[in-house]
Amino acid sequence: MLSRGASLLIWVFFVHLAGIYLFTSGFLLTRLSLSEFNDCSSCTSSPTYKRTVFLVIDALRFDFISPNPPYPASPYHHNILKLPAELTAAYPEKSFIFNAYADPPTTTLQRIKGLTTGSLPTFIDMGSNFGGSSIVEDSIITQMEHAGKKIAFMGDDTWLSAFPNSFQSNMSFPYDSFNVEDLHTVDSGVTEHLIPLLQDPSKPWDFLIGHFLGVDHVGHRVGPDHPIMKAKLEQMNDVLTRTVELLDDDTLLVLIGDHGMDKTGDHGGDGELEVSSAVWIYSKGPVLSHTTSSIPTSILPEVTFSGCTVPHRAIQQIDLVPTLSLLLGLPIPFNNLGTIIPELFARDHKGAYLTRALELNVAQMRKYLDTYRGSPSGRELDHVWPDFQSAWAATKSHSTNGRLLALNEYSRLALAACRSLWAQFNVVLMIMGLVLLGAGVIACWTLYSHLGRMKDGWDAWLGDILPMCLRGMAGGTVVSILSYLALQSYLDGIDALHCVIFGASLVSSFVFIVSAWPSLSFGTLKYIPLPLILHTLSFFSNSFTIWEDRIILFLLLSTIVPSLLKGFTAPTPRLRYRILGFSALFALCVRLMAISTVCREEQQPFCHVTFYASSSLPSPPLLILILSLPTSLALPYLIRRFLGISKSDQGVAVIFLPYVLTPTLLAGNGYWLFEWAESAELLGIGWNSAGILRTARTSFAWFAISAILGGTTLWWFIPLCLHISTDQQETSSKATTQVTILGFANAFGAPYLLFWCIILVFVYTTSQLTGQVVLGLGAFALLAHLEVVDSVRDVKTLTAAFGPSSSSTAVKLDSLRTSSASIQFSEIAPLALLGIHTFYSTGHQSTIPSIHWKSAFLLTSTVTYPLSPLTVLINTFGSHFLFAVASPLLASWNMSPLPHPSSANFVQGQSIRAALGMSLYHSTLLSGSALSAGVLRRHLMVWKIFAPRFMAAVVGMIVVDLAVISGIAVGAERVRDRAGKIFQGIENGVKNEQR
Repeated sequence: MLSRGASLLIWVFFVHLAGIYLFTSGFLLTRLSLSEFNDCSSCTSSPTYKRTVFLVIDALRFDFISPNPPYPASPYHHNILKLPAELTAAYPEKSFIFNAYADPPTTTLQRIKGLTTGSLPTFIDMGSNFGGSSIVEDSIITQMEHAGKKIAFMGDDTWLSAFPNSFQSNMSFPYDSFNVEDLHTVDSGVTEHLIPLLQDPSKPWDFLIGHFLGVDHVGHRVGPDHPIMKAKLEQMNDVLTRTVELLDDDTLLVLIGDHGMDKTGDHGGDGELEVSSAVWIYSKGPVLSHTTSSIPTSILPEVTFSGCTVPHRAIQQIDLVPTLSLLLGLPIPFNNLGTIIPELFARDHKGAYLTRALELNVAQMRKYLDTYRGSPSGRELDHVWPDFQSAWAATKSHSTNGRLLALNEYSRLALAACRSLWAQFNVVLMIMGLVLLGAGVIACWTLYSHLGRMKDGWDAWLGDILPMCLRGMAGGTVVSILSYLALQSYLDGIDALHCVIFGASLVSSFVFIVSAWPSLSFGTLKYIPLPLILHTLSFFSNSFTIWEDRIILFLLLSTIVPSLLKGFTAPTPRLRYRILGFSALFALCVRLMAISTVCREEQQPFCHVTFYASSSLPSPPLLILILSLPTSLALPYLIRRFLGISKSDQGVAVIFLPYVLTPTLLAGNGYWLFEWAESAELLGIGWNSAGILRTARTSFAWFAISAILGGTTLWWFIPLCLHISTDQQETSSKATTQVTILGFANAFGAPYLLFWCIILVFVYTTSQLTGQVVLGLGAFALLAHLEVVDSVRDVKTLTAAFGPSSSSTAVKLDSLRTSSASIQFSEIAPLALLGIHTFYSTGHQSTIPSIHWKSAFLLTSTVTYPLSPLTVLINTFGSHFLFAVASPLLASWNMSPLPHPSSANFVQGQSIRAALGMSLYHSTLLSGSALSAGVLRRHLMVWKIFAPRFMAAVVGMIVVDLAVISGIAVGAERVRDRAGKIFQGIENGVKNEQR
């Protein structure tokens, strides 16, 4: 049965999960990508054009090109298209300008996905392309490749990430897209290659893509209304003028903005200016539209742009996908949700051509929806499926106009339904999630503070408050259901489950907050956790978030300053040397760990990869190959030396450290050494082809896991690191028994350290060689920190006992030692930071590309569920778990079972407090990253920087909560029970003998 302390931590975990669920439901946009390909060659029309020039001016808003805008605006950015006289005369038959709605998130990669697939790309596209930016679902690019057409490309290299093998190598000219301060290099490069391709009719291209970045970079750097924007738009105008002049009659020109920009020049969210993009379509040869009189006006929507006095023709940006597909004689991509632009298919007065095009469009859409409903995510469409069926039935109308309207209605219904599922922020859900995360932080802080004030009696207090918490959850559930029933018509996108989770979690949090609220005074200001505050605030800066690995190093080294100050004022030389020496060892290990780095894209060129041999060679450096085996041998030896300080290298430690820990660590080395030998073909290709090295390294991995599971069984039955001996002594009056206990001084901490070593082996085995050396340094740093904390407590004990106004006795020293052992947040912060520091030093970043996919094949040669995802998860977030599960060591290290019976209870209470403190640190980081992602959801880098860091915080929080629950429910409880039984038995034996 779970203890009350473990039950409390499970409640904290529940509140965190509730806040995460609500916030991510409103923030992280998800959909299932279907891999089907539209290979229906008859599902298209005859091609109207042989070639297409597809130009993207990044962040080109509609008002940047709208002719004669009837509203006040900046003088710098209007009418960049100086239309030639012949074009003006032909207008509107050969030229159309639209205000196109770009679905959020309005970032370049996501918009490229929309512009080529016709789907609603979101931040998380679940499917075969998970973890990468390449587009593997059906797209207009894929359709052109399948039709044998040749594609030329120049500009933003994001296109190459999306379609790495689609462009002709001799007509592909990518440029770096990240340097926002460079306003001209990309534009000049595109122009340099675009014009010659247009001038040479013999060049074998069918589709030419040019992606300019200057307008976007000007917006980010100086804003859209700066004079520099005028110069940039004039440059774009010159390029467009030359392009129009060089077009032949069989080439279609499409100019678009992939998204807009807000008033500050940023984008990424769903603001009106951000989702408003420009589209200009022009043909020098065949007319685009013979007539528009036969088109019902209801399918030609108009919108009034921000600041406008009259409406303008508006389309959806993804409408370009089916439109271009049919104009070029290609099947419409399978996942498309766009609708053809009617004006471009009005070829006759009766509207037959337009009707046929729309029929092809809707047939493709219906097939997609049917396939999606049959997928694992198909239940998402259940509530709108009857509407789809009714709309489809209406398309059987016999009148032309009626059929056009019904077909258009079906396509727009499909888009609206899917958009409501995949492509909108739900701000109310985000706020509900933030409220719960904030309530969880406050509740965790009040509980942490309350346990600090209660030396004894905490277990009885929890026995009273936990039932109140359950009643609060029940009451919150009832109130939330009633509130939902009364307000459901106003709660768009929020269901009863959301309300129940919110109400139950919030009310139960209030129960703890009210019951445990501490008294505040001016003196409490000195306990403000400055590293945590600075760490949390850093998430509101993209630069600080990018360089978090370096910020962590600074914060971590800063946490040892208070200990150093205590060391200089220690009352004895021994304590002074211990504090200063172990602090120096801690700092040295931390600094050495920081040498190991991997670089995220945004850190270039100021970062150099050291985790691998080089940025392009993912093998361990030579020094790591030399140090890996010595590290595995030294780690158990040094752990035993640290235990030897308190004579705790006894009992199970005599067997566990040399005969379990050492072989498993060496087996972990063996796996990755053989993996390196196989990758480098060190023994020749014959060994690889025969599978000898693969079998050998898999055997090493399974040996490590099997051996540590055996060691876990040994620890479970014999957890204590004690050696108990008895000596019969004869006196003049009677015979007495003298009991000698080696390891008594660290009876709680030493066995828990062995439990921690079990976790270490799992993380160590899944980590590559450089990561293993880093974990070894992290383990040394942890041990050094524990000794520093223990020595500082000794200083506090001696200072209180032998101060000017104090008199000491042995009993008083025991009491003072217990008092000084109360957990301080300044002792927890280094441990939390050490876990995050180890995450970065073991070759990870808060980006998906930094995931070590090699670890998925640790136990098997192919991806195997659930082993492969589990080993990847351990490799990635094992450091969070490892140092979070170590938090009870702060309470139990060098704490002995004192003569009074409450000592074990005190250690357990402080262990729970340490676990709450660890959870408090990470939950504060989670709240800060969630708040920054929510507030900055329109920021340029929200999907590249803030959202990935938030997701890392989410997984890290879940892992930390599971770690502290495991540490208390499994490790600390087992040690306390076994120690209690042994010392209770010894005490009873002594009492019996005294009788």
